[in-house]
This record gives sequence, C-alpha cells and structure tokens, in this order.
Amino acid sequence: MAFYLSSIILTELLMLTMTIHVIRYSGFNKRQKVWFIITFVSVMYCSLAEFCVHCGYYDPKFAIPLTVLTVLQFSIAPSMAVFFSGALGLYRQSKAAIWFFIPHALIEIFSAPFGLIFYFDAEGYHRGSMFIIYSAFYFASLLYLMVSMYIVGRNFRHRDGMTIIMIIITLIGGVLPVTFMNIHTAYISIGMSSCLCYIYYNDLVQEDIHAELVAHQKKMNDMQEHMISGLASIIESRDLETGEHVARTRDYVRLIAEGAMNDGIYKDEIDKEYISLIYTLAPMHDVGKIVVSDTILKKPGRLTDEEYEQMKVHAASGGVIVSKILSGITDERYIKFASDIATYHHERWDGTGYPSGIKGTDIPLCARIMAIADVYDALISERCYKSPMPKDKAMEIIRSESGTHFDPSLVRVFLKSMEKSV
Repeated sequence: MAFYLSSIILTELLMLTMTIHVIRYSGFNKRQKVWFIITFVSVMYCSLAEFCVHCGYYDPKFAIPLTVLTVLQFSIAPSMAVFFSGALGLYRQSKAAIWFFIPHALIEIFSAPFGLIFYFDAEGYHRGSMFIIYSAFYFASLLYLMVSMYIVGRNFRHRDGMTIIMIIITLIGGVLPVTFMNIHTAYISIGMSSCLCYIYYNDLVQEDIHAELVAHQKKMNDMQEHMISGLASIIESRDLETGEHVARTRDYVRLIAEGAMNDGIYKDEIDKEYISLIYTLAPMHDVGKIVVSDTILKKPGRLTDEEYEQMKVHAASGGVIVSKILSGITDERYIKFASDIATYHHERWDGTGYPSGIKGTDIPLCARIMAIADVYDALISERCYKSPMPKDKAMEIIRSESGTHFDPSLVRVFLKSMEKSV
C-alpha cells in the first residue's frame, strides 16, 4: 500500500508540474495548451479516483459515490489518448475520435446500475462480467495514441523512434499488470508516458523551429551575399571592369586565408568562419569608389597628384558606406570586418599607406590579406591605363614588396599557395 500511495503521489506531482510548465510555456498556442492541460488533469483525476477505490479503506455506504467516481474515471481514461492527439495538433483526428469514445461513456453509464463492467458490494470493488469492454476501449485508445504520434512524426523533419518505443514499453508495463494481474500501476505509467509524449512533441517542434531558423538564416545570408556581390560589381563597372576583379580577388583572399590556417599562421584569428567571412566580404573592398568621379576612375593615363589624392578618399569613404549599408541587417562583427577591408586595404606594412598611415599588425588582418589579393589582381589585369602583366612578374613584385607594402608572413603563404595552384 505504501508503494501504491507513493506512485499515486508521484503521478499527481508529475502531472501538476507538467500542467504548470504548459501554462508558463510560450511555445504552444492556446488550443494546444488547453488540450495538454486537459490531458494532464485527466491523468490526475483518474489516478486519484483509482486510489480512492483501491486504497484499502472501504465503507459500503460510499458505494454510490465511488460508483459515480469510477464511471467518470472509466469514461475519461480511454479518452486521454484523444485529448493528447489534440495536444499534438491533430485537431481533426481528435474530434473524429471523440465520437468513437462517446459510446463507451454511454456504456459505462448504463451498465453501472447492473454491475456489468464493475460493481461495489459489502466487500468493495469488483470487476464485472463485461470488464473486457473497458479493456478493449482502453487498448484501442493506446493504439490510437501510437498512431497519432506516428502521424505527427510524419509532419516533422525529425523523428525519434526510440522515444516512441520507450512510450510503448512504459504503457505496456503499466497497463498489462492492471488488466491481467490486478496490480494498479496503470496511471503512473500513463503519467510517465504523457511526459514522454510531451517531451517528444516539444523536441519535434523545437528541432523543426531550429531547422526553419537555419534555413531562414541561410536564405538571408545568401541574399546578403548577392547584395554585396551585386553592389561591388556595379562599382567595378564604373571602373571599366565587369565584376571579374571582384570574383578573382575573393578567390585570392580565400587562398591566402586557407594557406595561413593550414600553416598555423595567425591561428588565433583565422579559422573556417574567418575564411567564410573574408570570402563573402572581400567584394566590398572598393565600394568607396562610388564617391570618386568617372573622370578619375576612367582616366586612361597616370593620375596627377591632386587626382590621386581624390582617388585615395575612396578607402575612408568605403568604410563609412559599408557601415551604413550593413547597419541594422547584420551583427557588429560582420560590419566591422567589412568596414576594415574597405578602409584599410591600401595601408602598407611600413606605415606609408592610406588613409591612416598605420603599419604592421596594427593594420587589420583582413585588410592585409585583401591588399595582396587586390594588388596582385590589379597587376595581372588590363586597365584603361595599362596592359596586363605576366603572372610570374606580378608574383615577383609581390615578393619584392614583402616587409614594405605587404605582411611578410602572408606573402610567403600567398606565393606558396600560388605555386601549388599552378
């Protein structure tokens, strides 16, 4: 009896906890919350009603109240699977199934005076000759719950078959003893199964939400990347380029970054996420050219000192423009990364670059990588003011400016990577 009382108390506390959790949880709509609460409260009622009948303290004068209590319990018990199917979101199925269980409630009510399914006498509770009807409805309801969980699982991307197996084992372990051995463990198993069902469904919902968020984030990232590439190509077209410079330089920066990571250079900064970021944002490096006049951008000859000073403005302006474009649509790290590339990719290792004249490792790493890629591609490309340079000669120039224009460590990585790619 102590074990039985403990199991009932555990069931009540378990269902009370789940009810409070559902009320406070924001992940379900109101209709689902109602179904969950009805399910858990039903388990609480049925387990308490069973305890009142089988607690070991019986007085014949309570036969009628206990009969009413048991009729209600026997009517509700097989319907709990229906309630839970509603909680799982199967509103149409739950409504249809309710009509299947209404006849059982009527059978319980009309058979009670005749003691066909159960009855009370001077000694207490007894099963009637037609108790099998209750058992049949009970097992039908459990089968319905399994089918409901299968249907729900099909509606989600993720499923956990092991959880369903655990629920089946838990239910069988509790329902069979009370059916065939008169050992009253049904509601503790039903309570535990309800919790498992709840957790199962909640996990399905959360995994689907996570999958949707990941898909949405990927879509936003793709849109952002297309916007960046498109904007960069528009800027390049003003400089008589076709967007090929954008595509080539982003390949070069990835080549350098991957080579650095593989060689353990700047390993505190460069990882796979860093490589993805610099590859995505490299096209923004010359966005500041939008403030430079076409006369200067398209000039076929050498720029005058005054024109060169106007051209240099594009670096600082690029950082400001990038920050304004990306502000509010991405995080601060992303914005700073893009701004650093646009602002500082014309800085030099020896401090003689622009716009700030910073040197060495004070120059952001992404800008130092971008500088090599930008200069190399400019050397080997045809421009309105020059012919393309052979790649081997361009690589020699990059090598010769290691330690003056470019970061020596990155130059070694670049040359090594280029030699491997040839």
